[in-house]
Amino acid sequence: MPGQQQRKPTSAINQQPLADFKVGVDNVIFSVDITENRLLVLLVMRQQEPFANYWSLPGTLVRQGESLEDAAYRIMAEKIRVNNLYLEQLYTFGGPKRDPREACDSYGVRYLSVSYFALVRFEDAQLITDGVTGVAWYPVKDVPQLAFDHNEVLNYGNCRLRNKLEYSPVAFDVLPKMFTLNDLYQLYTTVLGENFSDYSNFRARLLKLGFLYDTGVKVSRGAGRPASLYQFDADAFAPFKDKPLVFI
Repeated sequence: MPGQQQRKPTSAINQQPLADFKVGVDNVIFSVDITENRLLVLLVMRQQEPFANYWSLPGTLVRQGESLEDAAYRIMAEKIRVNNLYLEQLYTFGGPKRDPREACDSYGVRYLSVSYFALVRFEDAQLITDGVTGVAWYPVKDVPQLAFDHNEVLNYGNCRLRNKLEYSPVAFDVLPKMFTLNDLYQLYTTVLGENFSDYSNFRARLLKLGFLYDTGVKVSRGAGRPASLYQFDADAFAPFKDKPLVFI
């Protein structure tokens, strides 16, 4: 880009042979448990070295003749059943020594990870546990030390999720078809934190934008007065597509 200086390789790097890579994919799959207001990430327990008995993101090495996207979908199909799963490429992690197997490989093979990201509806996502051990939804705020550099990958995915909530209708993909404004607000506070906006401002801004449709149906929850159920209007949202800070 203009104004940026390109990093010049050092003479030591110039003298090194070209790197030989193995390529893997790692998936950061989020969900929101709106009944308990928890942001969750899908983790698997590793059964072999390196990092045996550590939690990790679902991942796999890419096979001959397989695309990166196909590998990402393959590993997900082994861990979870969900309708209309959408994965988008997140980032490529390729720093030297990110994988302990590099030190054991006499051929100097490097391990590259292309990460993918998704947000799925918690109620519709069925974990595959037959013949598989250690697959679980884990609260993001309680995630332990993960295998490899997966904490870094997870943090990057969490930043992507927070950004997407600001400019895309991704939240409506995980809510029921009809929802209250409080349901939507609780989802945002679960991901962004309780201090991102107060409810009254959030409600007023959304209704002013005009892409939420009041169905005329009301629902009673607890002792309060009945709340209106809304639906997301994709056509009305079209003029706002990719514009930042639409919701907050």
